[in-house]
Amino acid sequence: MSQQQQTSLRNRLLRVLGPNDFGLLAPAFEQVSLTLGHHLTEANQPLGHAYFIESGLISLLADTVRPGANRVEIGIVGFEGMVGLPIVLGTRRSPHVALVQAEGRALAIPAPVLDEALNSSRTLRGVLGRYAQSLIVQVGQTVCANADFNIEARLARWIVMTQDRLGRDDLPLTHEFLSLMLGVRRPGVTTATHMLEGAGMIRAQRGRITVLDRGKLLELAEGSYGGAEAEYERLLEEG
Repeated sequence: MSQQQQTSLRNRLLRVLGPNDFGLLAPAFEQVSLTLGHHLTEANQPLGHAYFIESGLISLLADTVRPGANRVEIGIVGFEGMVGLPIVLGTRRSPHVALVQAEGRALAIPAPVLDEALNSSRTLRGVLGRYAQSLIVQVGQTVCANADFNIEARLARWIVMTQDRLGRDDLPLTHEFLSLMLGVRRPGVTTATHMLEGAGMIRAQRGRITVLDRGKLLELAEGSYGGAEAEYERLLEEG
């Protein structure tokens, strides 16, 4: 990819890279489609590629401690980030699954190529390392939200986070997905969705939620939203 092509990309990590660092990665990029429900990475399996998200949404899922219980979402990634951070951190495995939650596309790069580029560029390692820090903050805030906030506030937070990462108001979200993402039963999701809809915050249709009043959603989410996003912006500016 040329420098001109770099400026046309949507992925924010790739856009902030210097020309030399981008040049280390660009020849190995392969554009891939993100298909709804597909696992980009599997738990405890070797990571063959890292993925810089151009569009769509990826959920990072962890197994709960109870045998047979559903996986729960611990983080989400859109065009602000990448999937495959264990490679950046010096390993090739993760206990988490990366699940495509909204269709889109990404730029895939083989793990050995990314390894070599990281070893040859301190500035590239700095950018991706700071992104790792921001994702850690997001995961921490998700844990706090799940512990301290009711389902309506958690749903409001999650909708706004999804809106940010998809860059649109029309969100492809089913109650089944929301139940998985929030770690609650479907009846609880249905009740919370009706509450938000009744308050004029969203419009819920089959398989889709439309944001009507972001301000009200932010008010309901209270302090559960914004900290991780602010940290991401701060860390990105450090480069």
